[in-house]
Amino acid sequence: MGTTITLDLADDLSPARLRELADDVFTWMHEVDARFSTYQSDSEVCRFDRGEVLLSEASADLRFVLEACADLWGVTDGFFDAYATGGLDPSGYVKGWAAQVASDRLLAAGAANHCVNAGGDVRVRGFSPTGEPWRIGIRHPWDEMATCLVLAGTDLAVATSGVYERGRHVQDPRRGAPATGLRSVTVVGSDLGVADAYATAALAMGAAGIGWLDRLTDHTYAVVTDDARQFHSAALPQTA
Repeated sequence: MGTTITLDLADDLSPARLRELADDVFTWMHEVDARFSTYQSDSEVCRFDRGEVLLSEASADLRFVLEACADLWGVTDGFFDAYATGGLDPSGYVKGWAAQVASDRLLAAGAANHCVNAGGDVRVRGFSPTGEPWRIGIRHPWDEMATCLVLAGTDLAVATSGVYERGRHVQDPRRGAPATGLRSVTVVGSDLGVADAYATAALAMGAAGIGWLDRLTDHTYAVVTDDARQFHSAALPQTA
């Protein structure tokens, strides 16, 4: 997926069990990368895009992701578009979804206190090793060594989409051009795949994305505009 995955396990388990849980997470992430990478020509998503794999032949994971992306296209009025760049690229959903699945599996396996971080898309549950709620720093969009806000909680899915690392890589599907107006969008919810897609969609909308985010009833957000203004939900789980 072209990013770094980190994992924090905070349960009082044996070293062997912690290692087993971590191995399961990273094995899953490698499976997702092999299946959905747009950088590897032999990945299933690339072969499907070229017509070498029929929908009836696709894996259950690929069919699930394609259906989720179609639903998200409708919910976002077309601004979350897995075909925005011409070919199939569901990365704006897959990264968050993969981390969400990893977190769900950890919870089911008895690891109730953990943090899965997929390149800045973060799923936390329970408490940190200090016994306090997890603290999640949101990178300052002009200073990679600073944060612009810090969130805290015990059950949060936090996804950020921005232009400060990969440039204006998110397309405005209405104009067929790179999206402008917003430099960073963070969305907080309960499902990291959905939060990831919503952050991507809002970035694609540009300034209009702020109003769209404000109308969501089950997510909170924080936005930094191209001209350095910041907007956020009143209920955003901030901490000092």
